[in-house]
Order: sequence, then C-alpha cells, then structure tokens
Amino acid sequence: MEHERPAGAQLFARLKGPRRHIQVLAGPRQVGKSTLVAQVTARLGLPVHSVSADGPDAQHPSWLAMQWDRARLLTMEQKRKGAVLVIDEVQKVPRWSEHVKALWDEDTRAGIRLKVVLLGSSPLLMQQGLTESLAGRFELLRLQQWSYAEMEQTFGWGLDRYLFHGGYPGAARLVREPTRWRAYVRDSLIETTIARDVLQMTRVDKPALLRRLFELGCHYSGQELSYTKLMGQLQDAGNTTTLSHYGELLSAVGLLTPLQKYASQRVRQRASSPKWMVHDTALLTAPLGITQAQARKDGSLWGRIMESAVGAHLLHGARDEGYQVYYWREGDREVDFVIERAGRITAIEVKSGRLRNAHSGLTTFHAAFAPARSLLIGGGGIPLEEFLMRPASKVLA
Repeated sequence: MEHERPAGAQLFARLKGPRRHIQVLAGPRQVGKSTLVAQVTARLGLPVHSVSADGPDAQHPSWLAMQWDRARLLTMEQKRKGAVLVIDEVQKVPRWSEHVKALWDEDTRAGIRLKVVLLGSSPLLMQQGLTESLAGRFELLRLQQWSYAEMEQTFGWGLDRYLFHGGYPGAARLVREPTRWRAYVRDSLIETTIARDVLQMTRVDKPALLRRLFELGCHYSGQELSYTKLMGQLQDAGNTTTLSHYGELLSAVGLLTPLQKYASQRVRQRASSPKWMVHDTALLTAPLGITQAQARKDGSLWGRIMESAVGAHLLHGARDEGYQVYYWREGDREVDFVIERAGRITAIEVKSGRLRNAHSGLTTFHAAFAPARSLLIGGGGIPLEEFLMRPASKVLA
C-alpha cells in the first residue's frame, strides 16, 4: 500500500520541524495508523525504534522505560539529528501517560532530541491520558476510515463499490471474494474492536447487550429508533441509560454513533430518540450477507447506504473541524442532517431516490430555525460523488 494519507504530510512536518511535541495518532483499528507512521519515519531518514504494547511484556512496570532507553541510545549516537521512538497500542501500558510524562520531561531537561510517536486504537483511554498527564506536551492527529477520494486514488474504486464496501483499506483486496470480505469485517474489524478496545479497556456490565445494540444500530443505520423501541428487540433489555452509555462507547471507538435530534434546547436533544449512523458503510452491508449487485437493486436499502455514507463523511470531520452533527424530524417532516458550527446551522438533505414523506422537511425546518444554509446532495443538488470526494468542511464552509 503506497498511498500516504494527507495526515502523513502533517506528521512529517511536525517531526521535521524545530518544535518538540509528542505526536499522538488515534483512531479506529485497521485504518492504516501503523502504515502511515512507517511511511513518514522512512522519509525522515532517522533511526527508529518501533514497538507495540500489544503483548504481555508491556504489562511490566519497567517495559516502557526500557524501550525509551533503547531509543535514547539511538539519539545519542546520532548526536544532533536525533531518533524516533514509536509505541503502538500505548493505551495498554498500565499508567502509560504518567510514565510518558516523566520520561519526556527528563529528556526535555537533559536536552535529548528524541522524537516520540504514540499510536492508540482506544480513543477512550487515549483521551483520558492525554488530558490528565500530557497537557501541553502533545499534538493529536485523528485518523478515520478512508474517504472515497483515498479509496479511488489507491484502489481505483468507483462510487458504487465505495458505497457498499466502505473505507477500510485492508479489506480492499477481498472485495471480489464476498465470503472472505464479510469474514474480515466481522472478525478483524468489528469483533476485534469490541473485544479489545471496549470490553477489555472499559467496564461493561452486559457485554452481550452491547454487542446486540451494535448489531441493531448498524442494521437501522440512517433511521431513527428510540432506545425504548430497541429494548423490545433486545433479549436483555437493561434500561435506556445503559443503552445510551453503550451507544457512546461504540461512537468513541469509531463504529456507530446515535445522532441526537436537533433542538434549540440541549435538554430536548438529550431526551430525543437517536438516529443511528455507522462510521463506515461496511458495518451496515457486511452483516446483510448479500452482494453489491443485490444491494443496488433494492432501492430502499441503497438509499440508506447512500445516506449512511454521507453521515459517516460528516462524522469523520466533525471533531477536528469543530462542528456537531444532528438530525431533525417533526411528524412526517425530516431533515437528514443538521450541522452546527460556531452558532451557524446548515441543513442537509440527501436525495437518494428512495421514497420519502411528501412534505419536505427543509421548509418546516427553515421556518423554525432559520439555518444559514441548506444543501441538497444528489437529485439535482451537489452530486454525491463530488460531496464524498471533498473534506466535509470544504462543502460546509
């Protein structure tokens, strides 16, 4: 895989520049974090000590200090040029952020020019460690599933293939073998993320309930479905508070987000029924057990896939670009997505060809909230392919 993501240029500039910060790459599994770092460090031309904490040795209190010392030796050998220490799955090291802070501060006082890159696939624990111990010492790069532009550039994918198979680069070689592709999505993406980034790293009292919630949320991607209605389909219902918490966990690891309904009052937003949205369309399509051709013939399903692709694209840019993603519905009037950024509201309607309510929600939404902009994607508006080719922030600007 020769393609280097746009974040690679940012990381290269940061490591090459005179300012010294810990570089942190966080994001879901199998989106190319390790590959990107390997590409960037190869271009730097510096010696690299690269290790993963995804093993039993990393649980020993001295493991992190030993790796750091090995990288320090490389730095001293290079004198002014320095060296790079790369630690993957750093969140699995007990009290990792405290140890990193102490070692980093030692190097700062001693003038040691060691460059440090930390990778993590559990944003929950990564964020906690960064805010509690490493404030002022790090720069963060968030990586998401690959965009349509990246999949088209690297693998030559057309729009329909991207809509159905999503943006996991490791799955690209398997798309012509549907059984293997579905198994990869299930075992390497979904199961590994839930088992190792949620259940092992966070307290979950009812893991079977979380898994079932994930399955149903993906199945209903692009649709509004309340926690109360979901409980009717769950064997172990729990309560709405538990389900809401599990929804937040699934969103934090880049799998599935329950979008809140847009309202002028935050209390009303939190009390609304969520609209479920996968972070990658493969999470919706792979469990269905059908082919791309079969999905394309089902107009209603294909419409949800298109809407889910737009939603995922918006979610991927939301945190770094500083905007919030909602939906809106009142009776039979609906707006697919509502974007709020710096007090400005943008209403987005995805015209996918599937049957919708006769009354347009945009008119009613305009009367109630007076958005700054309204966008139509597809159906004579911005072509879907054009929208997915650009960063969402460019379209929303």
